[in-house]
Formats: sequence, C-alpha cells, structure tokens
Amino acid sequence: MTTRIESIHFTADQKLIDFIQKKLDKLDQYHDRIIDAHVILKLENTGQVKDKVVEVKLDIPGDLIVASESSKSFEAAVDEVSSVLKRLLIRHKERVRSH
Repeated sequence: MTTRIESIHFTADQKLIDFIQKKLDKLDQYHDRIIDAHVILKLENTGQVKDKVVEVKLDIPGDLIVASESSKSFEAAVDEVSSVLKRLLIRHKERVRSH
C-alpha cells in the first residue's frame, strides 16, 4: 500500500508521519488488497478544543473508503480514524463475501 500524507496550513514532523504510517500498515491485516491511502491533516480555526482533523481515503478494488475524525491532537485523531477504518474494512469484506 502506498501512503500519501498531506498537511494543510502546517508542516508535519517525521515522528507524526511515522506514527500515521505504522497505524495504516496495521490495516493490511483486515483487507489485503488496499491499493492506496491518502491522509489529509488539517488545522481548523473554529475556536474549539478539537481542532485537529485527520481524513483518510483508502482506495480498494471497486470502492473508496473515507473516514474523518477530529481531536485535540493528531495522534488521538489518527487512533480514532484507524479504528473507524478497521470497522469499515471488515464490513466491506463481509459484504463482498456475501455476494
């Protein structure tokens, strides 16, 4: 799986990029044919505490799975979005198997 990480309005440090890569690599055990992962890191100026947004688009054969989460830190948002993607991948795999 190739991973593209895009940070908007700031520069992501290498530690954050490595953390995201490690989390996304674990998704391969739930769906073995993930082609591409596009991660978008955004800072929102809404004045709220949860102003760090992580959006992940996974390209799998025949479908595109998108999940987005916001939190106080990018690490927490990546944790949340990876658990959402895990559930979505399992659900997609079961749906494909039932056909």
